[in-house]
Amino acid sequence: MESFSINEIFAQDIVDTARDALLVLSPDLTVVSANRAFYATFMTHAEETIGRRLYDLGDGQWNIPALRQLLAEIVPTNTTVDGYEVDASFPELGRKVMLLNARTVYRPGGHVSFFLLAIDDITEGKLAKIEAERNWQLAQNIVDTVRDPLLILEEDMSVAIASRSFLNLFGVKAGEVLGRRLHELGAGQWNVAALNDLLERIIPHDEELDGLLLEDDFPGLGRRVFKINARKVFRPGDHMTRLLVVFEDATEAVLLDRHRDVLAAELAHRIKNSLQIISSFVSYEIRRAAEPCIEGYQAMQARIGAVAELYDVIAQSSAFGPVHIESYLNGISGTIQKSLLGRNSNVTITTKTEQLSILPDHAVAIGLVANELATNAVKYAFPSGYGEIILGFQRRDGEVTLTVSDNGAGLSGKAEGPGLGTRFVNAFIKQLGGSLAIATSTSGTTFTVRLPASILAQ
Repeated sequence: MESFSINEIFAQDIVDTARDALLVLSPDLTVVSANRAFYATFMTHAEETIGRRLYDLGDGQWNIPALRQLLAEIVPTNTTVDGYEVDASFPELGRKVMLLNARTVYRPGGHVSFFLLAIDDITEGKLAKIEAERNWQLAQNIVDTVRDPLLILEEDMSVAIASRSFLNLFGVKAGEVLGRRLHELGAGQWNVAALNDLLERIIPHDEELDGLLLEDDFPGLGRRVFKINARKVFRPGDHMTRLLVVFEDATEAVLLDRHRDVLAAELAHRIKNSLQIISSFVSYEIRRAAEPCIEGYQAMQARIGAVAELYDVIAQSSAFGPVHIESYLNGISGTIQKSLLGRNSNVTITTKTEQLSILPDHAVAIGLVANELATNAVKYAFPSGYGEIILGFQRRDGEVTLTVSDNGAGLSGKAEGPGLGTRFVNAFIKQLGGSLAIATSTSGTTFTVRLPASILAQ
């Protein structure tokens, strides 16, 4: 072997300062020097390395076709080679992916003195990248199986992946979507401030987006309503944060709901009109009835009016949903004022309620209880013809209370008797799972109906 002085190659302590594995090779590819990183990376030592040809090291692990091409064909014609990737298997180390950087050092006169071969072990990063790409391809395959249109967005809201269902539904190709920001897609249908603001909050604030409705005209689709859900996701391997955005076509469901609401309002309106017609028939009978029957007809008319008010509230809310108690009791008090008191009466009926809503299944019973108690007060509380009745509805101690108060003369024996109205009240209160308490004096009477909070709409 041709010998070289220490000044002709490199001092060993200089070689050892290199972070990457480093070999110094003679022109015939004999190892002249190796650094500590080489020995540590490839689990060998100097006695097995120095003075041996590169291809004879170990069990011939370095006899790699790609490495031979680099040293035999590329290095002689290029003084430097950077980032030449070699993928090989080592018996004891397993698979290694290396980036090789080579330098040719010449003697004075132009003769090759030696080769410097730096070996950057990128196995871990390369395999992680391969695994990440495999997982990402798996994610793409999973995305393509989802029925609803789906996008995966980068942090800047550009499209990283578009599902097959998204491309098919909107009639676009992947090249027209990938890399573009969401608000740039189509004719700008997704450029909605509320949507953009919500999406931009998901990554930094770990928020989620559920059920945001977006309605617009889409080319080739017409008027559509999409329900948008979004979550933050991570790409394995590179830890990049992305957004998973699903576009559920809710057009049919939303239009059905709207149609149902319209039908519900129309049905409630017709029921109310029918009850008003029945009330008109009762008024006709009152005018023809004998004096002992008039009071019974009037009570019947008030009850019909109480039920009619429920359907009036439903018609105004355009759905058979929660019943707003203030509107409901206002309607009942107005009906009583009109049917039993008249415009010139010195007795008034008002309401004092919290902003609460009740479930529609309980509305008729509550309305009839309020009607019966208020009607009772109209009949018996004000012998002088002057006074006030207040219908109240509030939360109290984990329950809700319906109160009917007056500032009249107090209960009389007649008012406390077991008449039909009293039996109605007790039956409906029992049906609601409530209880009744009465406080009375010469300055007024208060009926307090305690009801479970479960009657409230959430």
